Amino acid sequence: MSNQLHINTEERLEQLANTIESGSLYQLQRMINAMHPAEIAHLLESSPPSRRRLLWELVDPENEGEVLIELGDEVRASLVDEMETGDVLEAVKGLDIDDMADFLQSLPDKLTEETLEGMNRQQRRRVEQVLAYDEDTAAGMMDTEVITIRTNVPVDVVLRYLRLQDELPSHTDNLFVIDKYEKYLGILPIIKLLTSQPDDRVEDIMNTDHPAIPADMSSTEVASLFEDRNLISAPVVDNDGKLIGRITVDDVLDVIRDESEHSMMSMAGLNEEEDLFAPVGSSVKRRALWLGTNLLTAFLAAWVIDQFSTTIESAIALAVLMGIVPSMGGIAGSQTLTLVIRGLALGQIGKGNTTSLLFKEVMLGFINGLIWAVVVFGISTIAFHDTSIGIVIALAMLLNLLIAPLTGVLLPILLRKLNIDPALAGSVILTTVTDIVGYTAVLGLATLLLPYIRSLLG
Repeated sequence: MSNQLHINTEERLEQLANTIESGSLYQLQRMINAMHPAEIAHLLESSPPSRRRLLWELVDPENEGEVLIELGDEVRASLVDEMETGDVLEAVKGLDIDDMADFLQSLPDKLTEETLEGMNRQQRRRVEQVLAYDEDTAAGMMDTEVITIRTNVPVDVVLRYLRLQDELPSHTDNLFVIDKYEKYLGILPIIKLLTSQPDDRVEDIMNTDHPAIPADMSSTEVASLFEDRNLISAPVVDNDGKLIGRITVDDVLDVIRDESEHSMMSMAGLNEEEDLFAPVGSSVKRRALWLGTNLLTAFLAAWVIDQFSTTIESAIALAVLMGIVPSMGGIAGSQTLTLVIRGLALGQIGKGNTTSLLFKEVMLGFINGLIWAVVVFGISTIAFHDTSIGIVIALAMLLNLLIAPLTGVLLPILLRKLNIDPALAGSVILTTVTDIVGYTAVLGLATLLLPYIRSLLG
């Protein structure tokens, strides 16, 4: 399915390019507005800036809000910068409250305030209620539009009440039951409502076990809760248990996607919202810092090598072989680091199991170290006809494959405690550690042991 979507996107990009070249803007406009907003957003992000502006001008105003909310922050900002405040307000007025709040949080403060001032009182109050919370919390991602009912009413009254609504909020699978103080009591599933007798009362058929999400729960924890319990929607309550909104599965999917993209892009020092076709100047600024950091670590490794220049001159084979050890350590450490970062993100790692995880990874490193130490010993000895070189490389391999998983476990846990994103900083620090330990192990062991090993071997 994903491969087919990829092919369709490529075909549409090619069709759009051919239509633009033919000059048939009417046909181009029809093609664009026949697509789903998410597909339009994907095409905009896949187009260079000049073509992107042309395509955006052809999007129907009634679709603009839905398209904007699907775009990454950087691409969205580039389009909003060219829009009038009235156009922005017109674009967002049809969005759900949670989507509207997400959109406004990505705007400059002045434009956000101007957009809020253009809303009616009820809409502004609802949006500001969401904006009052951190965007990475349950309340920051909730929708304040909910259908609530009381416990002491029969099913037929509830059904009549629903028929009076113009429409139900999207992803409405449950009605939320509250008391006269608006405190959350439970849910009445729509399926249960439709299959109950007209004179059944809500209190007799409601579900009181459905979890309520605290307003300050992190978005990551919310996503885990939805995944574990296969939820479609869930109520959000404040510290007093008062119902203030709901979270739906589409909001959770956005969180999961954002976290996945963040983890992947952070490994390369990039922002998950970065525009594929961002101007060269801004891209250079972002990437230069990461490249500079890596250059410093490379110089540090070079300095370590320089401290053992005499050893290298006396055993030229070391210059050929020593790069193998840090390379193997880097791979082993990265495997552990990736698993631990994922475990931290999913809430699977804590004080109670860190020691067990550390022991398991160190044992794994020891066993792998023994296996590959034997392999590298055999190859080095045969290739250079020097058993002493093979022994040194094998010992260094074993040592680095012990240090690598140890670092892979402890480093992200330490970075998390320091409020540093492990996905962003972990790979650079890990590479530095495995490089320095690897080169130091090879050259240090060679300096200390090589003369004695050679004397023993005659």
